[in-house]
Order: sequence, then structure tokens, then C-alpha cells
Amino acid sequence: MARRYHHGDLRTALLEHAERTVAEDGVDALSLRELARDAGVSHAAPRRHFRDRNDLLDALALTGFERLGAALRAVRVDGSFTDQLAMFAEAYVRFSVANPELLHLMWARKHARDDVGAAAREACAAPIAIIVDARAQGQVVDGDVERIGLSVFALVHGIAGLAAGGVLPEDQVPDAIATGVADLVDGLRPRE
Repeated sequence: MARRYHHGDLRTALLEHAERTVAEDGVDALSLRELARDAGVSHAAPRRHFRDRNDLLDALALTGFERLGAALRAVRVDGSFTDQLAMFAEAYVRFSVANPELLHLMWARKHARDDVGAAAREACAAPIAIIVDARAQGQVVDGDVERIGLSVFALVHGIAGLAAGGVLPEDQVPDAIATGVADLVDGLRPRE
């Protein structure tokens, strides 16, 4: 059942309707005209806030990255480098499982707006900071932090995708994170 827009912030209401549509029916089901109908406004009203469908998708991706960043910043960072990476991985997987279609939208397409890329970098800033700290303490090989971060992200995003898609059963996620992070950290350890 469509929820009607009555007053307040139309842009926010449209984004909420759009996110619900994406979550329930996928990105392909999203159209500005249908969004307007569902919100109970004229078909031209969404264009006051979004130039076109791609602009709306970029705005959804931006809000997704902002929420992901908030979830990752909320992680209590303590313990070993391995423990810290595992905590970030768990938070990322929780976000992914709760928002699989949104996560796909966030990462699966090139976004035209620069603020989306900036939000993605900001979302990943907290995990990158622990890699920088670990490298400064000699726990991680010298090298480009962005390259190392990409390896960490590939592992975590892969586990998250498998979990969100139901390929990796929920009860196996903690072990997959622990094993994957431990193997990765062991490979990043400096060699004598």
C-alpha cells in the first residue's frame, strides 16, 4: 500500500518512497512518475528535487553511503588489528544484509555526482584509519594504504554480498569473517 505525502519535506519523502521501492522491487521498478503517484503528488513534483531518474539514484546512493559511514563510525575500535578489522566487517555485513538492494545501487554503478564519491570515501575512512595505524606500528607491510584498503574491502564486500544474497548462511557469517580477516592480516604481516 502506498504511503501518501501530506506535508513537510517532499525531497525526504520521495527518497523514503524510492528506497522502499528499491528494497521491495529493485532498481528497475523505480520511476519518477510512479514515485510521484505513490507519494500522492503531481508527476512533475519530483523534478523539483531530482533532475531525472539517475539523479534520484545518485541521491539514494548518497544517503546509503552516509548511513553506512555512520554504522562504521559507530564501531567501538579496540583490540588487535585483526579484532578491529573483524568489527568493521561485522558492521558492514549487518548493513549489507539489512539493505541488499541499496548496497547494490551504491556500488554497482558509476555515479555522476561528486558528493556520492566523497561520501563513499568518507564511509570507508574509519577502517582505512586503522590500517594506517597498524602500518605505523609495523603490523602491516609498507605500501599504499589505498591498495591495502582495497584488499580489505574486497574481502569484506565479498562476504557481505554472499550473506545479503543468502548464499552464505547467517550462522556461517561470523566464521567467514573471522577466518577471512585472520588470513588477510596474516598475509599483510611484514616478513623478516
